Amino acid sequence: MMTDTQTHEAFRELCYRCRRPKSLCLCPTDPPMRTRTRIVLLMHPMEWRREKCTTGRLTCLNLENSEIIPGLRFDDNHRYRELVDDPDNYTVLLYPGPTARDLSKGDFPAADLGTRRLVVFLIDSTWACSKVLLRESPGLLELPRIKFTPTQPSRYIIKRQPSPDYLSTIEATHELLIALERSGLDEYPNKERLLATFFAMRDYQIERLRTDYQPRRKNK
Repeated sequence: MMTDTQTHEAFRELCYRCRRPKSLCLCPTDPPMRTRTRIVLLMHPMEWRREKCTTGRLTCLNLENSEIIPGLRFDDNHRYRELVDDPDNYTVLLYPGPTARDLSKGDFPAADLGTRRLVVFLIDSTWACSKVLLRESPGLLELPRIKFTPTQPSRYIIKRQPSPDYLSTIEATHELLIALERSGLDEYPNKERLLATFFAMRDYQIERLRTDYQPRRKNK
């Protein structure tokens, strides 16, 4: 039988992939899902430096054709430029606006891609920090933009969103893949997987709030 100290140490030993305690690891046991679309998360440094697992990291653990590019100024980022400048890619930014093509209304037919691969950039940060990132990377707003109407409002109930249609990164990716499939641009075979991972993370955080009796943390 382990002592209380040993139990605490085992609980705190982190998984190097999802950055959660190994006893609460959220890494998928099944191989990552395959998609035609490449999902690229442009992660603000504040998100990248966090020790805990973010919804962006959980997203990429579950999708084979995905990656994270951390940074703040992407216009001259080597990997970003490699993707944008590749003639075999059709790169777009998932971000609302009057010029964004609405996937929910079929404004982006599959024929527009031709033989090119669709690469979707998502900004992974708080909503306030996303404005800073766009200011530091003005080239992002020169990309074609896409948007969608979520099928459901955000279920990240422990965080206050500016609007019900503002989603966490993993929820946004889930909704994006639904919209891409409906537009004939991709296939989304397991529509429960990303949300199941998200709910497991969210429910654990809710439980911690209920059982954490340390006033110093509650007052933050």
